[in-house]
Amino acid sequence: MPTTPDRLRLSDRLNISRAVTGLWQVADIEKDGAIIDPETGADWLSAYADAGFDTFDMADHYGTSELITGRLLARGGTPRPVAFTKWCPPPGPMTADVVRAGVQDRLDRLGVDRVDLLQFHWWTFEHPQWLDALHHLKDLRDDGLIGELGVTNFDAAHLNLALADGVPILTNQVSFSLMDRRGAGALAEVCERHGTWLLGYGTLNGGFLSDKWLGQPEPDRIGDWSKMKYHRFLQAAGGWEAFQTVLQAAAQVARKHGVSISNVATRWVLEQRRVAGVIIGARLGENFHAGDNLNLFRFALDAEDHALLDAAFARTTPIPGDCGDEYRKPPFLTASGDLSHHLEAIPKPFAPQPVDTRPGATRVLTGSHWEDVAGYCRAHRIGDRILVSGTTAVAGLSRPVAPQDAGAQTTYILDRIIAAVLSLGGRTEDIARTRIYVTRDEDVMAISQAHGRVFGAVKPANTLVKVAGLVGEHLVEIEAEAIVAP
Repeated sequence: MPTTPDRLRLSDRLNISRAVTGLWQVADIEKDGAIIDPETGADWLSAYADAGFDTFDMADHYGTSELITGRLLARGGTPRPVAFTKWCPPPGPMTADVVRAGVQDRLDRLGVDRVDLLQFHWWTFEHPQWLDALHHLKDLRDDGLIGELGVTNFDAAHLNLALADGVPILTNQVSFSLMDRRGAGALAEVCERHGTWLLGYGTLNGGFLSDKWLGQPEPDRIGDWSKMKYHRFLQAAGGWEAFQTVLQAAAQVARKHGVSISNVATRWVLEQRRVAGVIIGARLGENFHAGDNLNLFRFALDAEDHALLDAAFARTTPIPGDCGDEYRKPPFLTASGDLSHHLEAIPKPFAPQPVDTRPGATRVLTGSHWEDVAGYCRAHRIGDRILVSGTTAVAGLSRPVAPQDAGAQTTYILDRIIAAVLSLGGRTEDIARTRIYVTRDEDVMAISQAHGRVFGAVKPANTLVKVAGLVGEHLVEIEAEAIVAP
């Protein structure tokens, strides 16, 4: 029987415990202003490390978690604990200086020269600076300030886009549980193709996936922020009755193996494709579950167990969309049902400007040097019509994005088109027409699937045209028209 958690070497720079100790609850403990003493907090973390749970996950907004972990790291010891942290900036310009400052703040708070795993989160892909940020983070990895680079809450399309554009992303941390199985689909396929790993959080669905809730009525009132969030997941997955069906199946598996429902729920995630580890929350100073968590590595699910759970899954409704959509589009599956407790506001992707020659008209420029060279704007609004110019996948002034991947280019292009429409007062749902130019027959399916992912419900009128070629390394170009609803 194992006496420590299983480990996994993800790269020559990163060897982790597959049960990662999550420190998000530090923020909840400190929400009323009572700050954890760093040395006391480090003592609590040391107990986890001594038990083999020596890999810690935190973020820039998890209270003083980075400072506490920094005190632990300063004590030395062998093996040295592993520290993951996250940088979650608000949407805005992502220059090299801005990105360097964000990383330096993480280094200073941890008191280290290199972050073991720096995970980047971006709130809305219509703000295109996220790709700039990742390339600057890649440079900092090359400079030795970052050991490995990860992301959080990226969907399959945008993870593939970043990887196809040459960003060495090692991990993607996403919600993953018996009730939220999105990570087992397209995202796992992208990870298999590129050699990227998943880190699963929310494996207990905010604590609902436990013996405590088996056979219990649905709560009338929830005051805990984590449970508020994951109660929305349960509602989206078919409601309380569907949840109890899954919980009963997990309980049957747990009795068979002599473990807890929580162990079964977490073990199921751990056994999914490309899952490197699971994030298990620690409520420092209050509970120490290292012994129970170690049970994860004392059993494995067999075919009978999976068949029982699969039958329960069939009684649920799949969580809509892809990983991370809960932060980026309605219905927001967050504690408040929107992003108000994360961001004060999301600015428009581009600044609209008046058109001097046409009263009442507005336009947006995206900064491509071709806009000045050729004399055009990205989009122009006249009355209720928004006309979006032919758009290719260009980052910065002129760099082609993902030059070998037409599907990835399509994802980037559609983000820019939607960004232009949003900036001029429209919505994605207002896009009434698209026209796609392709150069290779073999790219049509990937381009079509990327278009369908965005417009599957909107279904604008569409024309696809094959052309002899496009300028440079561009495989696809798209133009669009939106009619803004009154």
